[in-house]
Amino acid sequence: MANHSIRPRLFKFLNDLAANNTRDWFKANSSRYEQDLRGPALEFIEAFETRLHKISPFFVASAKKAGGSLFRIHRDVRFSKDKRPYKTNTGIQFRHEAGKDAHAPGFYLHLEPKSVFVAVGSWRPDTPTVTAIREGIVANPTGWKRAIGGKRFKGTYELSGESLKRAPRGFDSDHPLVEDLKRKDFIAVRKLTQKAVCADTFDSDLAALFRAGAPLMKFLCDAVDVPF
Repeated sequence: MANHSIRPRLFKFLNDLAANNTRDWFKANSSRYEQDLRGPALEFIEAFETRLHKISPFFVASAKKAGGSLFRIHRDVRFSKDKRPYKTNTGIQFRHEAGKDAHAPGFYLHLEPKSVFVAVGSWRPDTPTVTAIREGIVANPTGWKRAIGGKRFKGTYELSGESLKRAPRGFDSDHPLVEDLKRKDFIAVRKLTQKAVCADTFDSDLAALFRAGAPLMKFLCDAVDVPF
């Protein structure tokens, strides 16, 4: 199944939105938002479900307009000094069926002019989840090293995210994997180009990238006791 959804006009809309980030402009261009961004993104999500479930049947591709795999375009400005009402990127997350938010283990696609990337893992998991992951590393260090050290994984992804300055409370500061135990985020990232995601082969290309990230995803799922 070829990708006929993500096209250059999606990035053109985001570029124009970045230059005109007001409610009046967005209202006047709401049909462009539907035709060039939300509609194509939802089509992509729906079409990708079969490929996703071949990697793991426990991750969700939901093509709902709200509350599904597509992140909302509206920014939460309640506690921010930046009052621009709209995001100038769009995100698609295929998260685990057991997860209810963006912090659950997931496969992620970020679409933004001049910043396109794929990510796998758990971004900023809550305290019980991050503790379970760290305990999983301590309990199975060989499995962790195998998950992030495989040739295919290392040839595709780079580990990313923020880390603590010191070993987390309750964990040995002299542990051989202390730098991994310090992680706040357990994610790996692969940068892409706009041309790559607009290609007709992107459905299969993305599936291959997600398969390369599966060892990390399986380790995280095992650590937090959900199926992969």
